[in-house]
Amino acid sequence: MQLVIFFLLILTHTYADYPALKAVLSEKGLRDVSQMMAVWIQNKLKSTEIPDVRGGVDIGIGTVEYVISNMQVVQCSMSGPSMEFVKGIGVSVEVSQLSLAITGRWATQFGIIHDGGSVDLAVYNIKLKTLLGLGDEAGRLSITTISCSDEVGGVNIQFHGGASFFFQPFVSAFQGQISEMIHVRICPAIQQAISELEKNLQKIPVNIPVDQYIYLSILLTSSPAVTDQSFELDIKGEFYSNTSPSEPPFSASAFDVKYAENYMLSLAASEFLVNSAAYAYLSSEVLQINITDNMIPKSFPIHLNTSQFGAFIPQLLTLYPNMEMQVLLYASKTPLFSFSSGVIDVHVPVAAKFSVVKPDGMLVPLFRLDVFNSDCWII
Repeated sequence: MQLVIFFLLILTHTYADYPALKAVLSEKGLRDVSQMMAVWIQNKLKSTEIPDVRGGVDIGIGTVEYVISNMQVVQCSMSGPSMEFVKGIGVSVEVSQLSLAITGRWATQFGIIHDGGSVDLAVYNIKLKTLLGLGDEAGRLSITTISCSDEVGGVNIQFHGGASFFFQPFVSAFQGQISEMIHVRICPAIQQAISELEKNLQKIPVNIPVDQYIYLSILLTSSPAVTDQSFELDIKGEFYSNTSPSEPPFSASAFDVKYAENYMLSLAASEFLVNSAAYAYLSSEVLQINITDNMIPKSFPIHLNTSQFGAFIPQLLTLYPNMEMQVLLYASKTPLFSFSSGVIDVHVPVAAKFSVVKPDGMLVPLFRLDVFNSDCWII
C-alpha cells in the first residue's frame, strides 16, 4: 500500500500542472522534417565504418590471399524518406531506392608476389524501415528505436589496376559477402545515431535564460501526444525569477489548441505564461522605478519638493523645509493579463512610496499611496 501511495505521489508531482505552452507538429510539418531526415540519414551512412574483407582463392598450385580495405561511402542518394505518425507511439520512417557508392583498395599476396589496385562498389535498391518511439524522460523529449529492418537489393563491383582481371570470376562471391556486410550494419548505424540524438536531447537545457532577471522553464508536463495526424507537446511554459524563484499565487488552467493542417507548426500559450512572467519580474523587484525631481521637466507645474507638497501636508514644511522628495513607483501586486477575442485586459495594481531626500542623501519614508488599480484594454 505504501508503494502504491509513493507512485501516486510521483505521478501527482510530475503531471499535476497544466501546460502554459503547447506546440503541435502537423503532417505538413512532418513532410518538411522528412527532408531534414534524408540529409541526416545520408550523413550517418557516409560516416559508417566498413570493415576490411579478407579471404583466399585456391588456384590449384596454392592460395592467393586477398584483402579489400579502406572502403568509404563517397556518395549516397535516396528517394524520400516517407514519414508517418503512428498513433500513441511515434513516427515510422521508410526509405526506398537508397544507393551507396563506395571506393576502396584491393591487394593480393601469393608467396612473394604482391599486387593491388582500387575498387569501386555500387550498393543499390537498399530499403530501410524503422519505427521511432517518442516519449519523455525527466521532462525532456526522448526518442528511441523500437524496430528497424533493411534489405539490400544488389551490389556491383569493379576492380581497377594490377591483375584485376584475376578477380572477375570471383565477383559474385564478393558481391554476396559485401551485400551481407552492408546489410548487417545499416540498422546498427541508424540505432547508434538515434541513441546519440537521444543523448543530445537529454542535454538540452530546460531552463532558458530570458534576461538578467528571469528564465523560462520548458519542461514537458506530460508525454507527447501522437495521433494519426499530429504530434503535440505540452510544455510547462512558466517564468521564474533568477534571484528568488517561486510559484505564483495562481495556477495554470487547461486549454486546447486548434492547429491548422496547412501550417507546419502551431504554437499556443495561455494567460498563465504571460502572468508568470509578470510575477517573476515582480519577484525580481524589477517592476519599480525611482522618480526624482530632476526627471520632471522644469516647465511642469508640480515638482518633488516639500515646498509644493507642504501645501497639502503642512507638517512637511515644519519637519523638512525646502528639501527634495523622491517617489518609488512600483507594482504592489502581480499585474494580471487576460485575453478574449482580440482584446487584452491588463490589471495593474500600483502603489507609490514618498520619501524626503536629506542633504546627506539619506531617505526618510513619509507615506504610501495606492495610486490606482488600473484596468487597461489593448485591442
